[in-house]
Amino acid sequence: MKRIVILISGRGSNMEAIVQRCAEQGWPAQVVAVIANRPQAGGLAWAAAQGIATAVVDHKTHASREAFDDALAEVIETHRPDLVVLAGFMRVLGTRFVQRFASRLLNIHPSLLPAFPGLHTHRRALEAGCKAVGATVHFVTPELDHGPIVMQSVVPVRPGDDEHSLAARVLATEHVIYPQAVHWFVEDKLKVADGIVTQTDGASQVLL
Repeated sequence: MKRIVILISGRGSNMEAIVQRCAEQGWPAQVVAVIANRPQAGGLAWAAAQGIATAVVDHKTHASREAFDDALAEVIETHRPDLVVLAGFMRVLGTRFVQRFASRLLNIHPSLLPAFPGLHTHRRALEAGCKAVGATVHFVTPELDHGPIVMQSVVPVRPGDDEHSLAARVLATEHVIYPQAVHWFVEDKLKVADGIVTQTDGASQVLL
């Protein structure tokens, strides 16, 4: 039984999707903790209501990014995770933290990486005239919003779209591809070689 720890900063809609799919589909896994860097993160109450352990490691109470990373890592380690999932976790994690959880740290980013890493992805995609956008689940490496790609969704840009309408449609696909990627991980169906991730059953790694 794989043990999953999820990190959030806000409402945690991707966290909810993962917890729900895990229960509905009977994964060989359990979400054992949800940890936030903001005490007011809305997802904490939802997780607690499901009987999941919750904790806060407030980044504002630490003197440096490294001190926060170390404190966060120590709390995570108490739950003995096989996988750490970043679900709307709005802090850049340092190299030492990423290396500590290497190969068991997943993130989702609302763009078709390597395009548009960082913030304001939908605005930037519209400004660039993109005809399609999407989301990417990837293993985390020290380079921001990079790392081996597990799965992507593709969302057409519609006439009249603004960044808010586009973000809503992309988020809906995140709730599909992120649980799928986590499911594959806990069933040992992902292979990483030379920076390329393959699904060992040959399942499609693209949601169109």
